[in-house]
Amino acid sequence: MKIAILTSPNQWFIPYAKELNQQIKNSKLFYNHTEIFNFDIVFILSYHKIIDKNFLKHNKHNIVIHASNLPQGKGWAPLFHQVIEGKNEITFSLFEADDKADNGDIYLQKNLKLNGLELYEELREKQARFTLDMCLEFLELYPNIQAKKQVGKESFYPKRSPKDSELDINKSLNEQFNLLRIASNEDFPAFFYKDGKKFILKIYLDSTGGG
Repeated sequence: MKIAILTSPNQWFIPYAKELNQQIKNSKLFYNHTEIFNFDIVFILSYHKIIDKNFLKHNKHNIVIHASNLPQGKGWAPLFHQVIEGKNEITFSLFEADDKADNGDIYLQKNLKLNGLELYEELREKQARFTLDMCLEFLELYPNIQAKKQVGKESFYPKRSPKDSELDINKSLNEQFNLLRIASNEDFPAFFYKDGKKFILKIYLDSTGGG
């Protein structure tokens, strides 16, 4: 069986894509979908280019994993949006890609449990590990796995940008802790304005355990 793993270059998921490539015997890793043709299964993971339906037709299965309870939470950064909402149980949906965003038939749905204290790096680690486990589970069940149509009212999350990491100095840290959790200290750190000046905050877990 020909298996491809597709992810975008120069981004956080690459080490995990390489790990999955090692775990799936004879699989191939790609960073551009135009190089993939006539595969049995293509895992499309953290890939940021638009894929047209002609590409999808060239492979038997095009599998995407999205961190929401589809059809709710389509769109951008669903894990982070739900962390901001205060959710500690996140449904991941593994589905067959079609020509509409996050719209295909679902093969698997599983829940990732959070403790409510994870910061950005740990959230990414848990997201990636859960994603890899679902890919491997799909392969274990394939071809004896049935897809189901998405049912219910759909909703969409907007794209997040660095400006979304702004804190409100008139609110408590406790009120804004979930926003701090999803701020990347390197790429989009938390910040606030005071008397016209911008201040940047970086957050780390105290390795001594605190309290």
